[in-house]
Amino acid sequence: MGPFTIVTRPYSIRPIEKEGPSATGKLEDLLALNVATASAAPGTYPALVLNADYRPLSYYPLSLWGWQDAVKAVFLDRVNIVSEYDHAVHSPSFEMRLPSVVSLKNYVRPALYPAFTRFNVFLRDRFTCQYCGDNQDLTFDHLIPRSRGGLTRWDNVVTACAPCNLLKGGQMPERAKMWPAQKPYRPTVFELHRNGRLFPPNYLHESWLDYLYWDTELEP
Repeated sequence: MGPFTIVTRPYSIRPIEKEGPSATGKLEDLLALNVATASAAPGTYPALVLNADYRPLSYYPLSLWGWQDAVKAVFLDRVNIVSEYDHAVHSPSFEMRLPSVVSLKNYVRPALYPAFTRFNVFLRDRFTCQYCGDNQDLTFDHLIPRSRGGLTRWDNVVTACAPCNLLKGGQMPERAKMWPAQKPYRPTVFELHRNGRLFPPNYLHESWLDYLYWDTELEP
């Protein structure tokens, strides 16, 4: 399985400034110093980050911290270690196995609705052109064109491949005879979590699996 690179910021957490010398140990400071890019590949030892209820902060992108940030959070007493790698880090007087799964000690209440971003529009529409079903060369299309007064908001923007976007152009759906597979709408964070599970990353450490899929519906 190949490596992949993700950003660890969940859908519902606002952009956070970098850590400064005034960090006071609050949850916001913890997120600030750990929201970073983690390479999830064998040998890089990222930690899956769970909320205090043992659910991932996000599924897609998967909420991961680099091992350095996970160890720092452990020493700051911000997280519990849930599972560990066999690999350890050493100093002349200290040894610690690297955490593979950590849970926040303070619960982060997720927002009901996600931020309106291109990525979240794609995730709502499952990275599929809403006109032809293709999943390549994606952009977004205004159902009611901006030239006709259409607004850039959840209920007027759909995922479209570049050819369909070009074909529809500035036409109304009736004139272009092009209708999206689903009517655009404002999704909830829960719906994006659900859709995110459809796109598992290339690499999943075995210690993560129980926490990624434990609440999915069981087969009869």
